Amino acid sequence: MTIAGRQLIEKFMRKHANSRPSLSAWLDDAETADWKTPQDIKDRYRSADFLSGNRVVFDIGGNNYRVVVLIRYLNGILLIQQIGTHAEYSKWKL
Repeated sequence: MTIAGRQLIEKFMRKHANSRPSLSAWLDDAETADWKTPQDIKDRYRSADFLSGNRVVFDIGGNNYRVVVLIRYLNGILLIQQIGTHAEYSKWKL
């Protein structure tokens, strides 16, 4: 997948150093993935939640962090829309 909005994750990792190993691993995995359908994601990430408009919420780092992405399956593009801690996520209006 082509990842757009990577700078949001980079900024988050600078602020939350403990998130770096798990978020870096997720980025590497997402970049090499070839997700064509939501089921492809669910097969790899059982805890992923699917929202309207081809948005997906990934639980990263043992449920400590949340990444919300918009996926264009046909184009192979993943746009990072929002990232936060579990506590921050509970306050988001998705």
